[in-house]
Amino acid sequence: MFEKLREEYKQFIYDSYKVEESDTEFTVTYTYILNELVFHPSIKILKSNITNKKINYEYLDYLFFQYGLFDLMNYYKLTCSKEIIIRPMFLNENQIYFFKKVLYNGLGEYFYNNNIYLNFDEFVFFRVEGTKKFDIENIDDDYSGNLIPVGGGKDSIVTLELLKEYKIDNKTFMFERNLYPKNKAGYDSICVAGYNSDDITTFECNLDLQILKLNEQGYLNGHIPFSACLSMASLIMAYLTNKKYIVLSNEASANEGNFEGKNINHQYSKSYEYEKDFREYCCRYLNKDIYYFSLLRPWNEYRIVQEFLKHKQYLSVFRSCNRGTKKNAWCNHCSKCLYVYIMLYPYLSKDELLTIFDHDLLDDSSLEKDFFGLIEDDSMKPFECVGTKMEINYSLQQALILKKDEHPYLLNKYVSKKYSFLPKEKVESYFNHEHFVPDCYLLLLLGDLDER
Repeated sequence: MFEKLREEYKQFIYDSYKVEESDTEFTVTYTYILNELVFHPSIKILKSNITNKKINYEYLDYLFFQYGLFDLMNYYKLTCSKEIIIRPMFLNENQIYFFKKVLYNGLGEYFYNNNIYLNFDEFVFFRVEGTKKFDIENIDDDYSGNLIPVGGGKDSIVTLELLKEYKIDNKTFMFERNLYPKNKAGYDSICVAGYNSDDITTFECNLDLQILKLNEQGYLNGHIPFSACLSMASLIMAYLTNKKYIVLSNEASANEGNFEGKNINHQYSKSYEYEKDFREYCCRYLNKDIYYFSLLRPWNEYRIVQEFLKHKQYLSVFRSCNRGTKKNAWCNHCSKCLYVYIMLYPYLSKDELLTIFDHDLLDDSSLEKDFFGLIEDDSMKPFECVGTKMEINYSLQQALILKKDEHPYLLNKYVSKKYSFLPKEKVESYFNHEHFVPDCYLLLLLGDLDER
């Protein structure tokens, strides 16, 4: 099917975008073309979210164009066309390389699941027909404070708590999609953190629902680097709210791929590599005065969980399960639920765990394949946002120490296999020096560590 579609739909065209402004909102409608197929996704920003009183409308228009370059991934993946044509504005060779890299690395899981084998040079070619340019040197504005994207999981909750002392100058950011209901976990987390509705900014993304019917007909489907779209959306909202820092909650563990020696990482757009590339792209082509970084990059997932457990008021509201998103629930049957359960298990009572999950996931034999996928070096790591195999093993070792009398089914399996686990580095005191955390925030992460 891949070869057939790629041959039939040789060109994917980013044709145009239209910005409309009313008294209450901005609406931007995009046009993408695949032969006879025409897609019209849109984004919406409420003016009540906007605090910038000196908007440069030509610049805002340019940012909306840039967002369309990220959003096109949702439709390009239907056919994986050989060529992408850009019509609205000009892109230079460096910009083309950036987007080609985002596509290639971000679609690694998609390539794997669709049995697509293409190298970087051959998988797609860009043709730029647009001639209009914009010089960001003309943008001069005053920025201060933090924009904090919140998804409702433990990571963004930890960021909210770490930045609590800056609360008066913080704005929270929610990325909403029409395929999903309102992110209740995100809003609940923001509320528990002590913010009100005036502190929440939203960016509404409305996908063209044709893609659902086309997927049913056999067009290609798969994971895209969603966090890349989030990065551009957050840049737009940082400009509209005069925020200097876009504070992500991506950790060091996101750098680990799903296969040893293969370029497949479900979390590519949460990785240090993507963060570095987007920061450079932002500085050269978007806004040199807005600072994009992940506050939690120095920490691993294990360290984040320890910090999260200091704030048990969030236990009943946080959610991280993709399958359960539409119901604001943990599905209790996927590798993500199992992963979170393992990381919390050594440190919470059974009653506390059951307030989150509906049963003991380590006593669920149906999760055995997922379990060993999370811990064994020679098994494929599940395509989920989970920690490294080393820290998951470490958490299981802690469970054996701290809960000697509890050996549910999967923990018994773990013991019986005599799995040899030797951590390659310190897990509890891990500190990653590859990060872009500003000095003014770095002390928040050091705690009682000796790292400087």
